[in-house]
Amino acid sequence: MRLRRSVIALMAVLGLAAVSACNGGGKDKSADDGGLQKVSYLTSFNTFGREAYAYVALEKGYFKDAGFDVKISPGTGTVDVMKLVAGGQADYGIGDFTATVITLGKQKLPVTTVGMIHQKSMAAIMSLEGLGIKGPQDLPGKTIGDQPGSTNTVMFPVYANAVHIDPKSVTFLPSPPPALPNLLAAGKVQGIGQFVVGQPLIEKADPKHRKAVTLPYGDVLPDLYGNAIITRTDLAKDHPDQVKKFTAALLKGLQDTIDDPAGAAATLKKYVPTTDLAVATAELNIMKDYVKPKSFNGPLGDVSLERLQKIIALLEQSKAIQPGAVKPDDVVTMSLAPKS
Repeated sequence: MRLRRSVIALMAVLGLAAVSACNGGGKDKSADDGGLQKVSYLTSFNTFGREAYAYVALEKGYFKDAGFDVKISPGTGTVDVMKLVAGGQADYGIGDFTATVITLGKQKLPVTTVGMIHQKSMAAIMSLEGLGIKGPQDLPGKTIGDQPGSTNTVMFPVYANAVHIDPKSVTFLPSPPPALPNLLAAGKVQGIGQFVVGQPLIEKADPKHRKAVTLPYGDVLPDLYGNAIITRTDLAKDHPDQVKKFTAALLKGLQDTIDDPAGAAATLKKYVPTTDLAVATAELNIMKDYVKPKSFNGPLGDVSLERLQKIIALLEQSKAIQPGAVKPDDVVTMSLAPKS
């Protein structure tokens, strides 16, 4: 009898323990993480030096202080980032603003932007000395390697229009991003789509040690923004305070990054061990002038409605989007953008 009672008592204890385990031990999941809200974030493209600011925000506890447990994953370009955020596979992501506007002009995705990382576009065509490209007038008849749907490819017709060349006179060869530097170094293409900060990487990949030749889109299209912070429209509408807190934390990481590029590169290497410190630091030193150009005196992440309207008009004139296809409210939630 005593043995039977002991068995019954043990079964009862085990039953309570099982129920407790199923219910998280009487706590909700966030309590186990110190009350932090889990958030997923996509870089704009891979984990190059230019993406270090997110890791700085993570390392310095800016996300945690704002109430977030952030998982950073490498993105694969603006269009893919937009689609993953739209589909709920990520809460936030980074993508080129102009490419975002062009994409939304062609397909309605439930995404919006809430702040700018770069006040000037970093998109460019990059070549090496001796490959026949010294300026935009040399592009007709050349082959450019790039990933389909990349920012540089999507924006090229706008750039071509600005430098008065026929975009159809340039051939784009679909190429995976990791292969681009070697394709260029081997002379299999005369240029590649690349952000201006890619210069140190391109030069290091060339066994002949030639200097890079960079054709920045922003030099002839100064109104264009660079990368922007992307989130879902429902998140921006239903949880504006969360979006503001996340944006503020990310921009704190960005400020620290441009203040100390070498330190930011070291932080990136801690999370991404394959990081080349010299290349990452050089990238970030180049990026500083795109985050805060000399003529810029607004707050970090600033968005100007007047400038936004100019960008839309430019894209319409370049036939990158149809007239009336995109309105400012379709691409930016101005109420959540940083203000001075």
